Amino acid sequence: MKKVLSKFPLIDYFFITLGSAIMAVGIGVFLIDAKVVPGGVTGISMAIHYLTNGKIPVGFMIWLINIPIYFWGIKELGKRFGARTFYAFTLSSFFIDFFRGDVPGFSYVRLQDSAAVQNLLSHDFFFLIFIGGVLLGGGLGIIFKFRGTTGGTDVIAAVLQKRFGIKTGIAMMTTDLIIVSIGGAVIEWKNLAPPDKPTLVLVFYALFLIFIAGRIVDLIIDGFDYARSAFIISDKKSDEIAKAIIGNLSRGATAIKTRGLYKNVERDMIFTVVTLKELGALRDLVQEIDPDAFMIINNVHEVLGSGFRRRI
Repeated sequence: MKKVLSKFPLIDYFFITLGSAIMAVGIGVFLIDAKVVPGGVTGISMAIHYLTNGKIPVGFMIWLINIPIYFWGIKELGKRFGARTFYAFTLSSFFIDFFRGDVPGFSYVRLQDSAAVQNLLSHDFFFLIFIGGVLLGGGLGIIFKFRGTTGGTDVIAAVLQKRFGIKTGIAMMTTDLIIVSIGGAVIEWKNLAPPDKPTLVLVFYALFLIFIAGRIVDLIIDGFDYARSAFIISDKKSDEIAKAIIGNLSRGATAIKTRGLYKNVERDMIFTVVTLKELGALRDLVQEIDPDAFMIINNVHEVLGSGFRRRI
C-alpha cells in the first residue's frame, strides 16, 4: 500500500513539469516578442527584459524575483508554498529561456523564430495572443491541478489576505493591472511597439490575455460541465416521476421530504443527476408525467460514483 501511495507525488511532479513546459511555450515563444505583458512576476520580468534591451533573459529574471517572494511566503504562510512551488517556478523559468535559446549551449533552439510563429506575429496578431493565452492558462491550470503554484503574485495575494484581509481575487487583479500598466509604460518609453500597434492597443491585448488565461485555468481545474443535477417538485406525481427516472433513464433518484410554504403542503422533492445527453429526455419525461411540475437544473463539475466517469 505504501509503495502505491509513494507513486502519487511522482505523478504530481510529472504533470507540474508538463504544465511548466506548456506555460513556458506560451510566454517565451508567443508573448515576449509580441510585447504583450501579462500580469504577475512574468510581466515584471518582461518589462525588465525590455528595459535592458534583451540582455537579461525573462526566465532568469522570473526565477530571481521569485526567490525572495518564495522565502517570504514560507515565513508568512508556512509550508503551504513548499517544494512544489519552488520546483514549478524554477522549471518554468528554465523552460522559458531554453525555448528562446537563452540557456548557454542551446542558443540554436529559438522556437520564437520558427516560420509559423513569425507568420502569426506579422499577419495574425490576435490569434498569436490567443494561442499564447491558452498555453499560459493551460500550463498554469495543470500546475494548480496537481497542487503546485508558480509563486509570485500568488504568494503576495495570500499574504495580503492574511495580514490585511484583502480578498485574493482583488489583490491579484489590482497587482496585474499595475504590472500591465508598468509594462505598457516601458514599451512606450523604449519605443518598442510596432508601427501598426500603438502601446495602448498592446495593453488591451494584455488585458485580453489575462482574461483568456484565467478562463483556461478555471476550465482545467473545474473541467467542462458534463452533468446536470435536477430538483423536481410535483404536487401529486413525485413517485411516478421517480419511477420513470429509475426505469427509463436508469438513473438513481432521491426523495427529499419538503413542505411548500406558499400552500403549506408537504410533498417529496425528487433529486437526480443525469448526463448532458440525458437532460433532454429528463425534461420530456417530467413534462409528460406532470406538465405543472417545477424543475431546478444546476451545472455539475464532477460526480463520483457508479455510472459517471471520474475526472483526473
